[in-house]
Amino acid sequence: MSSICNRKCFAIALLATTVFAGAPARADATQDTAPTSEAASQKQARSKLDLTGRKRVGLASFYARKFAGRKMADGTPMDPAADNAASKTLPLGTRARVTNLETGQSAVVTIQDRGPHVKGRIIDLSPATARRIGLSRKKGVARVAVTPITVPLPDGSIKRGAAFVE
Repeated sequence: MSSICNRKCFAIALLATTVFAGAPARADATQDTAPTSEAASQKQARSKLDLTGRKRVGLASFYARKFAGRKMADGTPMDPAADNAASKTLPLGTRARVTNLETGQSAVVTIQDRGPHVKGRIIDLSPATARRIGLSRKKGVARVAVTPITVPLPDGSIKRGAAFVE
């Protein structure tokens, strides 16, 4: 009987040692790559913002209907009839001219949200703005030029963008 108990105790001790021996190494590795605080992740996001005011060219898409009324990054509800947009790189509050390079139609938007969250796209437009520049729901995406008019800077000042006209 003591032989069986000794084997079970040995097996449990061996299993516990094996499991817990690897745990600290994995926890340390995870800790090194995880952001230490919300402030650190916000700082990283801000450091990627483009404050140059230069034109950029890429693909635009538009918000799906399900986002109507949902809170955007600036705290306001998404209005599908307004000229709002989402950008990963332009600061919130940036006003920019978005031009559909296929149709030549353009509209002025205010960056109020973060996105798009699909690789290769540079801006998400409200449905009304998308229609205004000739971006149909059927096509879904269009090649556009996004030219900032005014860019809010971290110190509270406003920088004139490439599309600024006096």
